Amino acid sequence: MTEKAISVGLGELHISKDPEKVLVCYGLGSCVGVSFYDPLLKLGALAHVVLPSSSMARVQDSLAKFADTCIPTMLQEITKMGANKSRLIVKIAGGAQVLKLPGQANRLDIGGRNISAVEEALAAEKLVVGNKDVGGNYGRTMQLYIGTGIVTIRTVGQGEKEL
Repeated sequence: MTEKAISVGLGELHISKDPEKVLVCYGLGSCVGVSFYDPLLKLGALAHVVLPSSSMARVQDSLAKFADTCIPTMLQEITKMGANKSRLIVKIAGGAQVLKLPGQANRLDIGGRNISAVEEALAAEKLVVGNKDVGGNYGRTMQLYIGTGIVTIRTVGQGEKEL
């Protein structure tokens, strides 16, 4: 079977039950990729979270752009398609600290703040992260294979691994 890649861009959320699709977040730096997968229905969702809080949102911003609005929206959309919250397998990746200046490490650690915000939003929905590959100072590409539920992470110099 040849899978068809669907790019999940900044602040986007995609849901699919097509077993030939692969949802992909390319170039996760400080952003966090969040995947939900219902193995019974072979139904998956992947979001590309850009910022921790919608308090900085503009009217035209997507709900998927912010951790605090993305997670509830993602859960609502996937359950509308029949997914059962108790069956969801949740995985996250990204949240690298890509900018680091002396004395300002915490202020510029958007990646760390994104990880915390995603984990808090998941906990608020009583969702547990199954596996994660977060932090560090390098980018990642996250792929969710709808037909199998497999999530892979690819990094420069480290190759590809299953999450």
